[in-house]
Amino acid sequence: MDEKLIQRLESAVSRLEALSVGGGPSLGDGEAAAALDPSIIAFDDLRSQFVGRVCTAAEKIGGQVLDVTKIVEEAFEAQRELLIKIKETQKPSMSGLAEFLKPLNDVIVKGTKMTEGRRSDFFNHLKAAVDSLTALAWIAYTGKDCGMSMPIAHVEESWQMAEFYNNKVLVEFRNKDANHVEWAKALKDIYLPGLRDYVKSHFPLGPVWSATGKVAVSAPPKAHSPSRPMPPPPPPASLFSSESPQASSSRPKKGMSAVFDEINSGMPVTGGLRKVTDDMKTKNRADRTGVISAGEKERRVSSPSFSKAGPPKLELQMGRKWVVENQIGRKNLVIDDCDAKQSVYIFGCKDSVLQIQGKVNNITIDKCTKMGVVFSDVVAACEVVNCNGVEVQCQGSAPTISVDNTTGCQLYLSKDSLETSITTAKSSEINVLVPGAGADSDWGEHALPQQFSHVYKNGQFVTTPVSHSGG
Repeated sequence: MDEKLIQRLESAVSRLEALSVGGGPSLGDGEAAAALDPSIIAFDDLRSQFVGRVCTAAEKIGGQVLDVTKIVEEAFEAQRELLIKIKETQKPSMSGLAEFLKPLNDVIVKGTKMTEGRRSDFFNHLKAAVDSLTALAWIAYTGKDCGMSMPIAHVEESWQMAEFYNNKVLVEFRNKDANHVEWAKALKDIYLPGLRDYVKSHFPLGPVWSATGKVAVSAPPKAHSPSRPMPPPPPPASLFSSESPQASSSRPKKGMSAVFDEINSGMPVTGGLRKVTDDMKTKNRADRTGVISAGEKERRVSSPSFSKAGPPKLELQMGRKWVVENQIGRKNLVIDDCDAKQSVYIFGCKDSVLQIQGKVNNITIDKCTKMGVVFSDVVAACEVVNCNGVEVQCQGSAPTISVDNTTGCQLYLSKDSLETSITTAKSSEINVLVPGAGADSDWGEHALPQQFSHVYKNGQFVTTPVSHSGG
């Protein structure tokens, strides 16, 4: 038998003896047997191996990270107690289930309060830990009609929400503090593979309730003063509905039901319509003509000095990032005082041209239309995202150029940048122009494929670009 399993069995027996002999609450025979169930022992292994690891990392950090980690530990302890009770309890109704899961829900609510209010320096830690606790709600799965995903899928989906903030912790402290990196990695391991594999092994179809156990009671009704009449109960609302219950008769009717109600009311259909006289018709009105004056036409077609999104910007922020935003119709934009540690972010520009004279670390072109960018050298990458009809010219070298969700992009490469790696995704009309062999040779234009053929061969899919021939 596995040595770790023997240790867990001995630990469980020791706790049961301490509870029955000491001053702690005694367990009945059913709960004592449930505590020794293989699924409970496996859950104790999960807590010892994975939750214990993240607690160890949190103790080295301290502060709010340790506080929120203790809530994670408390939530797993609450779930353990629920798993033991499930084996001695019949499957409850929906109201009874809510009351049964209240101890776990109270812990999650306590954790949520830590993320509210003013953001702390460890907000990403708090959000990652608290959002991950929704994975423990797999225990509420009662069947395919309950509105939840299957337990295994629920755990994976819940972690995906928390992983956004967990990745921020990894990026922020990657080269700063190994304890924070260890904490983030340990937190992920709790759920993937920890909790997911546990649920897969023991409860793939949800918790198994007792057929002959005690009945879970619903929440008792609140006491009401005898001097006041008891208000009527609200209509039942869906557990997964965010709307407050409201009587259907008090709701305004919408759509075709309102139309038919008005038709069936007996009132004349045209009773509320106004009579249109000849002088009210557009063709007979003297103040309306089909001629547009030259001054009005100029006012309409003249381009605004800046976009509706905000005022134009061309500035260096924090000494590290050049920001070029909302430039409209500017053909002479220049950034000449830059270095290899700075990045350039271009956003919301239209009908403009920007020259970057010098080596920069990274260039991002986001949500621009008919924008031209000319740069010398880039250390990391040049990225084109969510654009339409842009032109990018590299006069020096660029290791990577990526084009994402863009329609119409012309890339001009120099001889020093012919080995550039070009990545495209969800984009069309991407053309790359390269210099000819001689000094007087014409540029060669190459269209990057946007259609691909996928064929299943020898146990795997083989992908090739689609080529169209004139024949």
